[in-house]
Amino acid sequence: MSTIRLTMAQALVKFLVNQFTIIDGKREPLFPGAFGIFGHGNVTCLSEALFEVKDILPVWRGQNEQSMALAAVAFGKAKLRRQIMIATSSIGPGATNMITAAGVAHANRLPILILAGDTFQNRRPDPVLQQVEHYGVPSVTVNDGFKPVSRYWDRITHPAPIISSLPQAVATMLDPADCGPAFIGLPQDIQELAFDYPEAFFTPTVHEIARNRPDANRLKAAIEVLKSAKRPMIIAGGGVRYSGAEAIVAKFASDHGIPIAETMAGKASVVHSHATYIGPLGVTGSTSANNIAAEADVILSIGTRLQDFTTGSWTCFSHDAKFISVNAARYDAVKHRAVAVVGDAKVTMEELSAAMKDFKVDKAWTKKGQDEMAIWNAAVDGYKTTTNSGGATYGQMVGMVADKDEER
Repeated sequence: MSTIRLTMAQALVKFLVNQFTIIDGKREPLFPGAFGIFGHGNVTCLSEALFEVKDILPVWRGQNEQSMALAAVAFGKAKLRRQIMIATSSIGPGATNMITAAGVAHANRLPILILAGDTFQNRRPDPVLQQVEHYGVPSVTVNDGFKPVSRYWDRITHPAPIISSLPQAVATMLDPADCGPAFIGLPQDIQELAFDYPEAFFTPTVHEIARNRPDANRLKAAIEVLKSAKRPMIIAGGGVRYSGAEAIVAKFASDHGIPIAETMAGKASVVHSHATYIGPLGVTGSTSANNIAAEADVILSIGTRLQDFTTGSWTCFSHDAKFISVNAARYDAVKHRAVAVVGDAKVTMEELSAAMKDFKVDKAWTKKGQDEMAIWNAAVDGYKTTTNSGGATYGQMVGMVADKDEER
């Protein structure tokens, strides 16, 4: 086996720049850039390794660790989890400033790779500036605070573990079910150690998002429940967008006359002018979607974790409504006694559509959704034109921006 001798920091960076993804049929870097604030823990080794590849892995200096990590999370969402930004910080409070961003990414199933400096494993320089110094557990550092809000967490205590750790971190961030932040702590003295890494570790690798197909029996159970519905509705969540299932979900709703609402993460899953679109659902939603939800007997939720803003803390639905949940994550699919269909949103809806060709909702139910949406649209138009002697209202400002967008 051929090897190449590199420091741990050099090997880590070399691995990252050899990871690729497919976007619209084109190969792109999986890690297109990084945000960083450098100090003790990431300046003497990691920053030098990053400098050597600045043309293919650019680094932007942040002004605050929290804001740069939040920007990295937002990037992952904007890229529909197909590309991942890196955030790196020094030891101590610089690292803890990123815990909030990790929590956001964890809660919203979004990828970010956090590379935080960590204290010396040999402990000879202890205590380093801003070291937490836990009196009873000397191995604890502030980076242990990331454990509750990371999907993958590791501290590299020898140059060799990155051979197994980095692929696991990448797999976690790209997994539709387990997607979330990956944290890797980099002790300052370990970053500088040289090691003979197998050259195969740096082989360029192209990643494509897995599309898991649903279990046939679970899909059959969902079809039976949906076919029994008299007043069904669809909730389109963020998973619809991440799967690229917008077209199949929108067509399914229009073909069968099913009112379709969206969550905050699912916004833009369907266009506003869609024939059966009834607006956003829940606490921050619309009366149109909420009124339909209150009467629906079967709710087909696609790619949503059904958090309280969507469900109105479970006040939006009838007590006897049945739920079908299509989700890549088993944890989300089985919530609230739903008929759980674990699988990719796009391929699952393709199979569901093929089995539901003859199903059609009563036209009166479809029309009720359209009527509710018309009432909501009229109300929103009213907010845009309401006069206020004290100046423009919030609704008027939003309306003016929307009108300008339409003019374009």
